[in-house]
Amino acid sequence: MKKIAYFLSVLFLMTAFVPAAVGAPTKDKEKKEMTAAEKERLVEIENRVEEIKAMDFADMSKEERKDVRKELKEMNKEAKQLSGGVYISVGAIIIILLLLILLT
Repeated sequence: MKKIAYFLSVLFLMTAFVPAAVGAPTKDKEKKEMTAAEKERLVEIENRVEEIKAMDFADMSKEERKDVRKELKEMNKEAKQLSGGVYISVGAIIIILLLLILLT
């Protein structure tokens, strides 16, 4: 019985590190269409990113650069959320594997 449990845990570990499986968006036949407001927001985000790229960071203080970095991170999260997809973190995969090992 232990051999089967070890074999399954190794099998799960090998499949957990396949890049195509982790972070791949779900492939539904009906893809979620973006609303006009979401499309508009994505355009606003893209324009703001272009503005930030054109900025001269040498003239900015440390706090201003930190604020710009924070703003970019927030916009990146929002853009990812708007685009959709299901993502599994590495921590979640490790917890799932540990539960599978402990329960078998």
